[in-house]
Amino acid sequence: MTKEKIARINELAHKMKTVGLSETEKTEQAQLRKEYIASVVGDLKNQLDNTYVVDERGNKTKVAEANRKAGIKQ
Repeated sequence: MTKEKIARINELAHKMKTVGLSETEKTEQAQLRKEYIASVVGDLKNQLDNTYVVDERGNKTKVAEANRKAGIKQ
């Protein structure tokens, strides 16, 4: 997500608190929020996909694989 889009989200949030938003702006705000959430979730997923658990023997296992072995649903 670009800095410009984040700035626009903040601008719309401020405007909503002060004078209110038009229907067009409400739609834009909802779309931008949806994009932002998708971006955050994607970044988190990528980070977790590259995170390892180290056991007591020093063996590294990806988090997803460690969760499967432990029976944790994703």
